[in-house]
This record gives sequence, structure tokens and C-alpha cells, in this order.
Amino acid sequence: MAGQSFSGIRRIYAAFFNSLAGFRAAWDHEEAFRQECLLCLVGVPLGLWLGQTGIERALLAGVLLNVLVVELLNSALEATVDRIGYERHTLSGRAKDIGSAAVFLALALAALVWLLVLMR
Repeated sequence: MAGQSFSGIRRIYAAFFNSLAGFRAAWDHEEAFRQECLLCLVGVPLGLWLGQTGIERALLAGVLLNVLVVELLNSALEATVDRIGYERHTLSGRAKDIGSAAVFLALALAALVWLLVLMR
């Protein structure tokens, strides 16, 4: 379906299957994504159980899902840089480092939110 142009319901249908292919690619090729999925598998239900209000539940679960979003974007960036070439280049390294920093900040935010919510 990639590369074809659709509209309406067919576009939504195609986008859904493209997204599934993206999840599959991340699962197959990115160990960090698999580890973070396992974190969410445990953490999201735990956050829904530990949160005392809807806002707390949303925060505890949401920050973990946000880690997956940032990891998917970082993985896409890394795949694009690798597609361009494997030779060392300052800008390629910088792009990968910045993507890694984004994942680190998402994890730090998740830890901070969990700490603050659970310390209440």
C-alpha cells in the first residue's frame, strides 16, 4: 500500500496497515522499542491501578506511552540516517545523538511524573 494515494475510508484503511507495518518493523529491528513495550505492558496497567484520579491515571499511563512515541520517532530518524550511508559524519552522529537525547528526556519525564504522583 505504501506509495499509493488514497482518499476517504481507503486512506484511513491504508494508514492503519502502514502503521501496523511500522510497529512490526520497530519490534523486529529495535531492541529498545521491545524493552519499552515491556515497560508499558507492566507500567500502563499498574498506573491505571495506582492512580487515584482520572488525571493521575492519564499521567501515569500517558508518559509511558509517550516514551514509545519518542522511541518510534528516534528509530525512524536512525533508519533514515543509516539509509543515507553508514560512513561516519558529524551531522549523522549529531542527528542520532539528538534523537537519543529525546528518548532520554521522555524516560526522565516518565520517572519524574511517576515519582511525583506516587509521593503524594
